[in-house]
Amino acid sequence: MRHRETTLTRSSSLTSHAATRPTRIAIDYTAAINQDAGIGRFVRRLVHAVVDLDHASSYLLVHAAPNPGVTARFPDAPNVSRRALRVSERWLNVFWHRLQAPVPIDWLTGPIDIYHSPDFVLPPVQHARSILTVHDLAFLLYPECADERLRAYLERTVPRSVARADFVLADSENTRNDVICLLGANPERVAVVPGGVDPGFRPVDDAAQQNALRRRLGLDDDVPFILFVGVIEPRKNLAGLVEAFAILKSRQSLPHKLLVVGRRGWLWEGIVERVERSPVSQDIVFAGFVPEEDLSTLYSAAQIFAFPSHYEGFGLPVLEAMACGTPVVASRASSLPEVVGDAGLQVDPDDAEQLAAALELLALNPDVRDDMRRRGLERVGQFTWQAAAARLLDVYHRVAAS
Repeated sequence: MRHRETTLTRSSSLTSHAATRPTRIAIDYTAAINQDAGIGRFVRRLVHAVVDLDHASSYLLVHAAPNPGVTARFPDAPNVSRRALRVSERWLNVFWHRLQAPVPIDWLTGPIDIYHSPDFVLPPVQHARSILTVHDLAFLLYPECADERLRAYLERTVPRSVARADFVLADSENTRNDVICLLGANPERVAVVPGGVDPGFRPVDDAAQQNALRRRLGLDDDVPFILFVGVIEPRKNLAGLVEAFAILKSRQSLPHKLLVVGRRGWLWEGIVERVERSPVSQDIVFAGFVPEEDLSTLYSAAQIFAFPSHYEGFGLPVLEAMACGTPVVASRASSLPEVVGDAGLQVDPDDAEQLAAALELLALNPDVRDDMRRRGLERVGQFTWQAAAARLLDVYHRVAAS
């Protein structure tokens, strides 16, 4: 990417601009509508938080046609309006990124000052400043862990989108460095806006509520379990967790189960086959997708939360588990050390023995679990959607003033 000469700074023009009319900000809200978890939840929470914080700007939430059966959830505020493009996300991507049709998004939105695409790719923008969020570069760093068609699409469109954007946002310092080093982005035009924890994630100590959820998911009352939450795909390293769980069970006569929560992803069949061949397969429960309203109870019921992913742009489930008072074991890889800090146990995701030792330490030592619980509850105070929204609003101001 060729670096532009002008840097984005605050200036007196922002004051005069704000005095004449509100900054007009359009945000692609498609992911927030069509994706319950992951990026969808990230976008939904961040947009709601920035709208709650900023009453001076006007916000236009632009979205492709929702997937069948999806109920859209929008922030309710007087400075927020919506525009449905009435075309599916797939066909918009074909139109803009495969055919490279020269139709700017602001032809469809009407006059705007800023267009923010929070989901990897940026359409043409003609008369407004553009901001792009890149959540991770797993498709470049772990190409074997991504669907081939999706990987080819992202390899083609993300570098072009980064080059086109006036400003780029990343979820973590790790992803920011990846965007700079791998895609040649100007460091002065890449900032970090991390995720946060929704206030709804908090400890749930009601045993009856926990046991009711356990029974729904196929677990007996009061049986301790290790929890994994994430898409079932190679990058999440569920196979490594199962191997470590088998080592743990071979060393200790423990009643623990491993509960796997999440939808099926890329190459899930091979992962499930490996689990079925495991000597501890009878102690592993696949629960599938669990709705967001049940996650606090689920995290609170777990004795340990394990997240040995090879690569994450941020790692929101780690924060959610900490917010519910659950001790965490996570990878010492990619962005996860930024999130975990000293509030959880960090391990090499490729070392099953090390992961098993961390699980064993927590499973056998209530005092260690209590210490991790306390540290985790303190740690999550550093990650709020309000703080993330303040960072995002600062970028909007800088871009509007440039």
